[in-house]
Amino acid sequence: MTTSVSIKLKDFSKVGPITQQLADADVSQSQSVNYTLENIDEAKSKAVEDAYRHARAALETVARASGRTLGELSYASVDTFENVRPMPMAGRPMAMEMKANVAAPTEEFTPQNVLITAHVNAMFNLK
Repeated sequence: MTTSVSIKLKDFSKVGPITQQLADADVSQSQSVNYTLENIDEAKSKAVEDAYRHARAALETVARASGRTLGELSYASVDTFENVRPMPMAGRPMAMEMKANVAAPTEEFTPQNVLITAHVNAMFNLK
């Protein structure tokens, strides 16, 4: 049997207690937490803009080195990637064992950075 629970939170400090409650309720044998940015599209757009500026600067250097100037953009392709880091949780038997010895693993949750990467391939005409 498989159980999937999806919860949207803005207060990261609530992740630990909620996942501990799910473990105590024996909802599943194992748990993992995935997180993403609320404004992911805005972050991806910023990453694309930054990647484009870097690509254009590099191509301007190539054009200058060849004694030419950079013309109009004739082609561009864009890929964006989101670094998703799942956080594995202990299963119920392991969580019960840990309760007797140490703090629950959910107490270790802290906010993490989400890395958005953009690759821009650009082709410009040379003058």
